[in-house]
Amino acid sequence: MPSPAAPPPLVVVSGDEDLLVARAVREVRDAARARDPEVEIVDRAPGELTDADMIDLGASSMFGGGRVLVVRGAADLSEDLRDALLAYVEHPLDDVVLVVVHSGVVKNRKLVDAMKKAGARVVPAARITRPRDRHDFAVAEIRRLGGKATEEAVRALLDAVGGDLREIAAVCDQLVADTAGVIDEPAVARYHRGRAETSGFAVADAIIAGDLATALALLRQALEGGTAPVLVTSAIAGGLRDLARVSSVGGGSKWDIAKALGMPDWKVERAQRSARGWSDAGLARAIRAVAVADAGVKGAAVNAGYALERLLQEVAGARGRSGGAQGSDRGEFAGRGGRGR
Repeated sequence: MPSPAAPPPLVVVSGDEDLLVARAVREVRDAARARDPEVEIVDRAPGELTDADMIDLGASSMFGGGRVLVVRGAADLSEDLRDALLAYVEHPLDDVVLVVVHSGVVKNRKLVDAMKKAGARVVPAARITRPRDRHDFAVAEIRRLGGKATEEAVRALLDAVGGDLREIAAVCDQLVADTAGVIDEPAVARYHRGRAETSGFAVADAIIAGDLATALALLRQALEGGTAPVLVTSAIAGGLRDLARVSSVGGGSKWDIAKALGMPDWKVERAQRSARGWSDAGLARAIRAVAVADAGVKGAAVNAGYALERLLQEVAGARGRSGGAQGSDRGEFAGRGGRGR
Protein backbone atom coordinates (compact mmCIF):
# COMPACT_ATOMS: atom_id res chain seq x y z
CA MET A 1 0.00 0.00 0.00
CA PRO A 2 1.56 3.34 -1.02
CA SER A 3 2.42 5.77 1.76
CA PRO A 4 0.29 8.94 2.06
CA ALA A 5 1.46 11.91 0.02
CA ALA A 6 3.40 14.48 1.98
CA PRO A 7 2.06 18.04 2.13
CA PRO A 8 4.14 20.59 0.20
CA PRO A 9 6.82 22.46 2.17
CA LEU A 10 5.11 25.83 1.62
CA VAL A 11 1.38 26.48 1.95
CA VAL A 12 -0.48 29.81 1.80
CA VAL A 13 -4.03 30.02 3.13
CA SER A 14 -5.39 33.24 1.66
CA GLY A 15 -8.56 34.73 3.14
CA ASP A 16 -10.40 35.31 6.40
CA GLU A 17 -13.37 32.92 6.28
CA ASP A 18 -12.89 31.08 9.58
CA LEU A 19 -14.36 27.78 8.45
CA LEU A 20 -12.31 27.63 5.25
CA VAL A 21 -9.13 28.65 7.05
CA ALA A 22 -9.67 26.02 9.74
CA ARG A 23 -10.27 23.34 7.12
CA ALA A 24 -7.20 24.26 5.10
CA VAL A 25 -4.93 24.14 8.16
CA ARG A 26 -6.49 20.90 9.39
CA GLU A 27 -5.98 19.22 6.02
CA VAL A 28 -2.26 20.06 6.07
CA ARG A 29 -1.91 18.80 9.64
CA ASP A 30 -3.80 15.60 8.86
CA ALA A 31 -1.69 14.96 5.76
CA ALA A 32 1.50 15.47 7.77
CA ARG A 33 0.31 13.15 10.55
CA ALA A 34 -0.79 10.48 8.07
CA ARG A 35 2.73 10.40 6.69
CA ASP A 36 4.47 10.74 10.07
CA PRO A 37 2.38 10.15 13.24
CA GLU A 38 5.19 11.67 15.32
CA VAL A 39 5.35 14.93 13.38
CA GLU A 40 5.81 18.03 15.53
CA ILE A 41 3.10 20.64 14.97
CA VAL A 42 3.46 24.23 16.15
CA ASP A 43 0.41 26.44 15.61
CA ARG A 44 0.99 30.12 16.34
CA ALA A 45 -2.04 32.36 16.79
CA PRO A 46 -1.86 35.96 15.51
CA GLY A 47 0.84 37.81 17.44
CA GLU A 48 2.36 34.66 18.97
CA LEU A 49 5.18 34.01 16.48
CA THR A 50 8.56 34.69 18.08
CA ASP A 51 12.21 34.98 17.09
CA ALA A 52 12.77 31.61 18.76
CA ASP A 53 10.24 30.04 16.40
CA MET A 54 12.19 31.43 13.47
CA ILE A 55 15.42 29.97 14.77
CA ASP A 56 13.75 26.57 15.15
CA LEU A 57 12.22 26.85 11.68
CA GLY A 58 15.57 27.23 10.00
CA ALA A 59 17.33 24.50 11.98
CA SER A 60 17.22 20.78 11.23
CA SER A 61 15.55 18.74 13.94
CA MET A 62 18.05 16.94 16.14
CA PHE A 63 15.61 14.02 16.42
CA GLY A 64 15.06 13.76 12.67
CA GLY A 65 11.26 14.09 12.74
CA GLY A 66 9.10 16.26 10.53
CA ARG A 67 7.63 19.58 11.62
CA VAL A 68 4.67 21.78 10.71
CA LEU A 69 4.67 25.47 11.60
CA VAL A 70 1.38 27.34 11.20
CA VAL A 71 1.69 31.12 11.20
CA ARG A 72 -1.67 32.85 11.59
CA GLY A 73 -2.31 36.56 11.21
CA ALA A 74 0.57 36.96 8.76
CA ALA A 75 -0.75 40.33 7.63
CA ASP A 76 0.11 41.77 11.04
CA LEU A 77 3.61 40.34 11.45
CA SER A 78 6.39 42.75 12.37
CA GLU A 79 8.88 43.61 9.66
CA ASP A 80 11.61 41.59 11.38
CA LEU A 81 9.53 38.41 11.52
CA ARG A 82 8.21 38.92 8.00
CA ASP A 83 11.76 39.35 6.68
CA ALA A 84 12.88 36.25 8.56
CA LEU A 85 10.11 34.27 6.87
CA LEU A 86 11.07 35.74 3.51
CA ALA A 87 14.62 34.54 4.02
CA TYR A 88 13.40 31.06 4.98
CA VAL A 89 11.12 30.83 1.93
CA GLU A 90 14.14 31.20 -0.31
CA HIS A 91 15.66 28.00 1.15
CA PRO A 92 12.91 25.89 2.77
CA LEU A 93 13.80 22.62 4.51
CA ASP A 94 12.55 19.31 3.16
CA ASP A 95 11.28 18.02 6.52
CA VAL A 96 9.35 21.19 7.45
CA VAL A 97 5.92 22.40 6.30
CA LEU A 98 5.34 26.13 6.65
CA VAL A 99 1.70 27.22 6.57
CA VAL A 100 1.10 30.96 6.38
CA VAL A 101 -2.43 32.26 6.93
CA HIS A 102 -2.88 35.70 5.37
CA SER A 103 -6.20 37.56 5.34
CA GLY A 104 -5.64 38.87 1.81
CA VAL A 105 -5.11 42.53 2.67
CA VAL A 106 -2.23 44.53 1.22
CA LYS A 107 -0.09 44.55 4.36
CA ASN A 108 2.68 41.95 4.23
CA ARG A 109 1.45 40.80 0.84
CA LYS A 110 5.10 40.63 -0.09
CA LEU A 111 5.39 37.42 1.93
CA VAL A 112 2.48 35.78 0.09
CA ASP A 113 3.91 36.78 -3.29
CA ALA A 114 7.31 35.36 -2.38
CA MET A 115 5.78 32.06 -1.29
CA LYS A 116 3.79 31.81 -4.52
CA LYS A 117 6.93 32.49 -6.53
CA ALA A 118 8.68 29.72 -4.59
CA GLY A 119 5.95 27.26 -5.63
CA ALA A 120 3.75 27.29 -2.54
CA ARG A 121 0.36 25.64 -2.63
CA VAL A 122 -2.28 28.38 -2.38
CA VAL A 123 -5.58 27.53 -0.66
CA PRO A 124 -8.28 30.20 -1.15
CA ALA A 125 -10.30 30.99 1.97
CA ALA A 126 -11.92 34.32 1.13
CA ARG A 127 -15.04 35.29 3.04
CA ILE A 128 -18.24 34.25 1.31
CA THR A 129 -20.70 37.13 1.21
CA ARG A 130 -22.74 36.82 -1.99
CA PRO A 131 -25.93 34.74 -1.85
CA ARG A 132 -24.95 32.84 -4.98
CA ASP A 133 -21.59 31.91 -3.48
CA ARG A 134 -23.29 30.57 -0.35
CA HIS A 135 -25.59 28.55 -2.59
CA ASP A 136 -22.60 27.11 -4.45
CA PHE A 137 -20.87 26.35 -1.15
CA ALA A 138 -23.87 24.40 0.12
CA VAL A 139 -24.08 22.41 -3.13
CA ALA A 140 -20.36 21.65 -3.03
CA GLU A 141 -20.51 20.76 0.67
CA ILE A 142 -23.30 18.24 0.16
CA ARG A 143 -21.43 16.76 -2.81
CA ARG A 144 -18.21 16.59 -0.77
CA LEU A 145 -20.05 14.59 1.88
CA GLY A 146 -21.29 12.14 -0.73
CA GLY A 147 -24.84 13.43 -1.03
CA LYS A 148 -26.93 15.26 -3.56
CA ALA A 149 -29.72 17.81 -3.17
CA THR A 150 -32.46 19.30 -5.28
CA GLU A 151 -32.34 23.00 -6.07
CA GLU A 152 -35.44 23.51 -3.93
CA ALA A 153 -33.78 21.79 -0.98
CA VAL A 154 -30.70 24.01 -1.20
CA ARG A 155 -32.89 27.10 -1.29
CA ALA A 156 -34.90 25.95 1.71
CA LEU A 157 -31.72 25.13 3.62
CA LEU A 158 -30.18 28.56 3.05
CA ASP A 159 -33.43 30.34 3.82
CA ALA A 160 -33.65 28.51 7.13
CA VAL A 161 -30.02 28.65 8.21
CA GLY A 162 -28.88 32.06 7.00
CA GLY A 163 -25.39 33.11 6.02
CA ASP A 164 -23.17 31.54 8.66
CA LEU A 165 -20.87 29.12 6.85
CA ARG A 166 -20.25 26.92 9.87
CA GLU A 167 -23.98 26.49 10.38
CA ILE A 168 -24.51 25.72 6.70
CA ALA A 169 -21.75 23.11 6.79
CA ALA A 170 -23.11 21.53 9.98
CA VAL A 171 -26.62 21.29 8.57
CA CYS A 172 -25.34 19.80 5.30
CA ASP A 173 -23.43 17.18 7.25
CA GLN A 174 -26.47 16.26 9.35
CA LEU A 175 -28.82 16.14 6.38
CA VAL A 176 -26.54 13.86 4.38
CA ALA A 177 -26.27 11.53 7.38
CA ASP A 178 -30.01 11.53 8.07
CA THR A 179 -31.21 11.07 4.49
CA ALA A 180 -28.74 8.52 3.15
CA GLY A 181 -27.43 11.29 0.92
CA VAL A 182 -30.55 12.26 -1.04
CA ILE A 183 -31.85 15.63 0.15
CA ASP A 184 -35.12 17.20 -0.99
CA GLU A 185 -37.19 20.08 0.36
CA PRO A 186 -39.35 17.91 2.68
CA ALA A 187 -36.14 16.50 4.20
CA VAL A 188 -34.96 20.01 5.02
CA ALA A 189 -38.34 20.85 6.52
CA ARG A 190 -38.27 17.70 8.68
CA TYR A 191 -34.77 18.41 9.89
CA HIS A 192 -35.59 21.98 10.88
CA ARG A 193 -38.95 21.30 12.47
CA GLY A 194 -38.71 22.61 16.01
CA ARG A 195 -35.65 24.78 15.36
CA ALA A 196 -36.35 28.32 16.52
CA GLU A 197 -35.18 30.19 13.44
CA THR A 198 -36.79 27.84 10.98
CA SER A 199 -40.09 27.63 12.79
CA GLY A 200 -40.38 31.40 12.63
CA PHE A 201 -39.62 31.40 8.91
CA ALA A 202 -42.12 28.62 8.29
CA VAL A 203 -44.87 30.62 9.99
CA ALA A 204 -43.87 33.71 8.02
CA ASP A 205 -43.87 31.88 4.69
CA ALA A 206 -47.33 30.46 5.29
CA ILE A 207 -48.99 33.68 6.41
CA ILE A 208 -47.43 35.86 3.71
CA ALA A 209 -48.66 33.33 1.16
CA GLY A 210 -52.16 33.74 2.63
CA ASP A 211 -52.48 30.32 4.29
CA LEU A 212 -53.81 31.26 7.71
CA ALA A 213 -54.79 27.73 8.76
CA THR A 214 -51.28 26.38 8.12
CA ALA A 215 -49.67 29.41 9.74
CA LEU A 216 -51.71 28.92 12.91
CA ALA A 217 -50.81 25.24 13.06
CA LEU A 218 -47.12 26.01 12.54
CA LEU A 219 -47.26 28.73 15.19
CA ARG A 220 -48.59 26.29 17.78
CA GLN A 221 -45.93 23.75 16.89
CA ALA A 222 -43.23 26.41 17.08
CA LEU A 223 -44.29 27.70 20.49
CA GLU A 224 -44.71 24.18 21.87
CA GLY A 225 -41.22 23.39 20.60
CA GLY A 226 -39.74 26.30 22.53
CA THR A 227 -39.48 28.95 19.81
CA ALA A 228 -39.21 32.43 21.30
CA PRO A 229 -42.23 34.53 20.20
CA VAL A 230 -39.94 37.40 19.19
CA LEU A 231 -38.38 35.15 16.53
CA VAL A 232 -41.78 34.69 14.93
CA THR A 233 -42.47 38.43 14.69
CA SER A 234 -38.93 38.96 13.43
CA ALA A 235 -39.38 36.37 10.66
CA ILE A 236 -42.72 37.84 9.57
CA ALA A 237 -41.29 41.35 9.59
CA GLY A 238 -38.36 40.19 7.46
CA GLY A 239 -40.64 38.48 4.97
CA LEU A 240 -42.84 41.55 4.62
CA ARG A 241 -39.78 43.78 4.17
CA ASP A 242 -38.54 41.52 1.37
CA LEU A 243 -41.97 41.73 -0.20
CA ALA A 244 -41.97 45.52 0.03
CA ARG A 245 -38.47 45.82 -1.43
CA VAL A 246 -39.25 43.60 -4.39
CA SER A 247 -42.59 45.30 -5.02
CA SER A 248 -40.99 48.74 -4.97
CA VAL A 249 -38.66 47.84 -7.84
CA GLY A 250 -41.52 47.29 -10.24
CA GLY A 251 -40.75 45.34 -13.41
CA GLY A 252 -37.63 43.49 -14.44
CA SER A 253 -36.33 39.94 -14.35
CA LYS A 254 -35.69 38.21 -11.06
CA TRP A 255 -31.96 38.28 -11.82
CA ASP A 256 -31.93 42.05 -12.41
CA ILE A 257 -33.95 42.65 -9.25
CA ALA A 258 -31.76 40.28 -7.23
CA LYS A 259 -28.65 42.14 -8.36
CA ALA A 260 -30.17 45.54 -7.60
CA LEU A 261 -31.37 44.55 -4.13
CA GLY A 262 -28.54 42.20 -3.19
CA MET A 263 -30.99 39.33 -2.64
CA PRO A 264 -30.86 35.70 -3.81
CA ASP A 265 -32.76 35.26 -7.08
CA TRP A 266 -34.91 32.48 -5.60
CA LYS A 267 -35.98 34.77 -2.74
CA VAL A 268 -36.90 37.45 -5.28
CA GLU A 269 -38.91 34.90 -7.25
CA ARG A 270 -40.79 33.83 -4.13
CA ALA A 271 -41.51 37.43 -3.17
CA GLN A 272 -42.77 38.11 -6.68
CA ARG A 273 -45.19 35.21 -6.41
CA SER A 274 -46.43 36.37 -3.01
CA ALA A 275 -46.73 39.99 -4.15
CA ARG A 276 -49.57 39.09 -6.50
CA GLY A 277 -51.91 38.83 -3.51
CA TRP A 278 -50.82 42.06 -1.86
CA SER A 279 -51.68 45.72 -2.34
CA ASP A 280 -49.52 48.58 -1.09
CA ALA A 281 -52.16 49.50 1.48
CA GLY A 282 -52.45 45.91 2.67
CA LEU A 283 -48.70 45.58 3.01
CA ALA A 284 -48.52 48.77 5.06
CA ARG A 285 -51.30 47.51 7.31
CA ALA A 286 -49.53 44.20 7.84
CA ILE A 287 -46.24 45.90 8.70
CA ARG A 288 -48.02 48.07 11.29
CA ALA A 289 -49.60 44.95 12.78
CA VAL A 290 -46.19 43.33 13.12
CA ALA A 291 -44.88 46.38 14.99
CA VAL A 292 -47.78 46.15 17.46
CA ALA A 293 -47.32 42.40 17.92
CA ASP A 294 -43.56 42.78 18.38
CA ALA A 295 -44.16 45.18 21.25
CA GLY A 296 -46.71 42.73 22.61
CA VAL A 297 -44.42 39.71 22.71
CA LYS A 298 -41.72 41.82 24.31
CA GLY A 299 -43.91 42.53 27.30
CA ALA A 300 -46.86 44.70 26.34
CA ALA A 301 -49.21 41.73 25.92
CA VAL A 302 -50.37 39.50 28.75
CA ASN A 303 -50.35 36.43 26.48
CA ALA A 304 -47.71 36.32 23.75
CA GLY A 305 -49.37 33.37 22.04
CA TYR A 306 -52.63 35.24 21.66
CA ALA A 307 -50.76 38.30 20.38
CA LEU A 308 -49.15 36.16 17.68
CA GLU A 309 -52.42 34.49 16.69
CA ARG A 310 -54.02 37.89 16.38
CA LEU A 311 -51.08 39.06 14.27
CA LEU A 312 -51.54 36.16 11.86
CA GLN A 313 -55.24 36.95 11.49
CA GLU A 314 -54.50 40.61 10.84
CA VAL A 315 -51.80 39.83 8.27
CA ALA A 316 -54.14 37.39 6.52
CA GLY A 317 -56.87 40.02 6.51
CA ALA A 318 -54.49 42.64 5.16
CA ARG A 319 -53.65 40.33 2.29
CA GLY A 320 -57.32 39.82 1.59
CA ARG A 321 -57.46 36.04 1.99
CA SER A 322 -57.64 33.86 5.06
CA GLY A 323 -56.39 30.61 3.56
CA GLY A 324 -59.40 28.65 4.76
CA ALA A 325 -59.69 29.98 8.33
CA GLN A 326 -61.98 32.77 9.41
CA GLY A 327 -60.58 35.96 10.84
CA SER A 328 -63.16 35.84 13.63
CA ASP A 329 -61.56 32.70 15.07
CA ARG A 330 -60.06 33.85 18.36
CA GLY A 331 -57.68 30.84 18.54
CA GLU A 332 -56.68 28.55 21.37
CA PHE A 333 -54.62 31.18 23.19
CA ALA A 334 -57.55 33.59 23.33
CA GLY A 335 -59.59 30.85 24.99
CA ARG A 336 -57.05 30.76 27.81
CA GLY A 337 -57.81 34.29 28.83
CA GLY A 338 -55.24 36.12 26.71
CA ARG A 339 -55.62 39.75 25.82
CA GLY A 340 -53.96 41.72 23.07
CA ARG A 341 -52.76 44.36 25.48
